Amino acid sequence: MTRLPDPEELLDDAVVVRLPMRTRFRGQIVREAMLLRGPAGWAEFAPFPEYAAAESAAWLDAAVEAGWRGLGTPRRTHVPINATMPAVMAGEVPAVLERYGRPETIPAVKIKVAEPGQSLAEDLARIREVARLVPHAGLRVDANGGWSHAEALHAIETIAAVVGERLEYAEQPVAGVEPLAVLREELHRRGVPVRLAADEAVRKAEDPLRVARLGAADLIVVKVPPLGGVGRAAEVVRASGLDAVVSSALDTSIGLAAGLALAARLDSLPFACGLGTAALLAADIVDHPLIPREGALPVPLRDGVVVAPEPAERLLAEHRVEGERRAWWEERLRAAHAVLEEAAS
Repeated sequence: MTRLPDPEELLDDAVVVRLPMRTRFRGQIVREAMLLRGPAGWAEFAPFPEYAAAESAAWLDAAVEAGWRGLGTPRRTHVPINATMPAVMAGEVPAVLERYGRPETIPAVKIKVAEPGQSLAEDLARIREVARLVPHAGLRVDANGGWSHAEALHAIETIAAVVGERLEYAEQPVAGVEPLAVLREELHRRGVPVRLAADEAVRKAEDPLRVARLGAADLIVVKVPPLGGVGRAAEVVRASGLDAVVSSALDTSIGLAAGLALAARLDSLPFACGLGTAALLAADIVDHPLIPREGALPVPLRDGVVVAPEPAERLLAEHRVEGERRAWWEERLRAAHAVLEEAAS
């Protein structure tokens, strides 16, 4: 393994940016990220604000891989991409979908549900409007573990009755691994043919393979930063034996390159990937953001290997943050670095 660069080397060309979002997503209305520049290219360190050093360390390891070790050689040059629908009111659905191109080119739509303060009726209105506007697309719902067991049973049965076979899967309907396994067993017992996908139960678990061992899900959603990099995420997918959907951790176009590198490396991609979230940002730091057109994204390549796109200097200058916020991010990087150093020793 390539050595772990010291913090000063990592911070030498680092830039902290703050990007506005088009709508609230995962509780965020702005997205901050620290961009790092290594010998292999640009990388992104952007653990969510509430993450402590132990959890942030995996995100730093992923950034070091991208910028210092490299993102590797792909098996494919294009990756199918789903549209992502935040928990907006039904009337706002058309404007969100427009960012992903012509309706007939969208292969699937991931729809956020179980938003705090919203009802199942509001979720169903959003789902129905998506289904109406993209009649040929697959649909998947993501509850981020927001339902109880009883709520999940009722909601999944109701949604399945509304959209039928178009429902590709329900992502993390309940929190935790064991509750997911219990829910999957109960759905099977009731004869509800809906796949369950594990997200938080993989990326936030000490043992990401426990989901597969317990039979808690039909597929896994994998995100590069919380799993510690493309190489580690690919190992998790292989060892799980489950189908995988590569998704974004609300990355900028720099971070999305790592997700595309993972999707391009896997043996098979039975489902469109959730790597179109740059469309949720009102601004990005590259001249041509990685927003899907015609239902796919090209894998960014240079000399046959995956490399993140170069940020535009004018956009870095426009969205750069300094002072206390810069110092806060530097402290986070140093704390995460200390965790990685301790693990390596």
